Amino acid sequence: MPEQLPALCLIAMPGRRRRTIELCQEAERRGYAGIYVPSPTGNMSMCEALSWQTEKIRFATSIVPIYQRTMVDFTQSAAMMHEVSGGRFSLGIGIAHGPSYVRMGVTPGKPLADTRAFIEKFRAETSFGPLPPIIVAALRHKMVALAGELAEGVVFANVCRSHMDKSLAALPAAKRNAPDFFIGNMIPTCISDDVAAAKEVNRRTLTRYASLPNYRNYWKEAGYVEEMTAIEKALAEGRGDDVPKYLTDKWLADNTLFGPAAKVREGVAAWRDAGVHTPILVPSSAAGNQLKAIEEVFATFG
Repeated sequence: MPEQLPALCLIAMPGRRRRTIELCQEAERRGYAGIYVPSPTGNMSMCEALSWQTEKIRFATSIVPIYQRTMVDFTQSAAMMHEVSGGRFSLGIGIAHGPSYVRMGVTPGKPLADTRAFIEKFRAETSFGPLPPIIVAALRHKMVALAGELAEGVVFANVCRSHMDKSLAALPAAKRNAPDFFIGNMIPTCISDDVAAAKEVNRRTLTRYASLPNYRNYWKEAGYVEEMTAIEKALAEGRGDDVPKYLTDKWLADNTLFGPAAKVREGVAAWRDAGVHTPILVPSSAAGNQLKAIEEVFATFG
């Protein structure tokens, strides 16, 4: 039996929104596991389009910040997509990051408490019909445990494969092994025979995450103390341009996929072996073109 195809992360950027939906339809025809849509440029709107414009593929926000809308708006929109799609939509939620709070003009509270309160209030709203499953974005153990307690899945992003067993240990065994409990990871992916160029693409992608304290703390926990300490020193000294050089090849191989097609396919299998049921490729191209990156994924996996 052929290996299940991975899922894809797609963002409908201005000027190519219609083309992005067409690519999602192509992914559905090819049998990809799902479409997971990050917050930039309106992922709730894109997911609503997918509820009408696709027929079989699963899709989700991955993630939408819990502070972005009112609870009524969240529940009525989510119920609409759940109903129209025939239950293929999941609401992926998270607390997002510091720069996002500035853009949204919000002051967050405690991450765990806010996430728990959101889920409880969301589930209590019954005015708009049945609601979709919830997937919780997590990085460290306490949020993983909360996802296992209250949600129907957990989604990681930019985490270490070598640390995945410890991360998933926070889940109850019944959830970790249940086929209907979603475990996904958003993996920066650059497919190219030019390995050096592919590495640099992924370094650029992850440099902004390395500026976030919560990610640095996670990567320290995962064993990359020296790299993260060097990054903190560079940031404190105003040497932000030096950050990429501390994202070592070992660290990069633990967090991302890059290189020729065969190597990326092996990497997807390795993520599954590590306990991630649904590897979610976040495609970038050495050519600097998102559409080219999707074509490279299709050529690699079929």
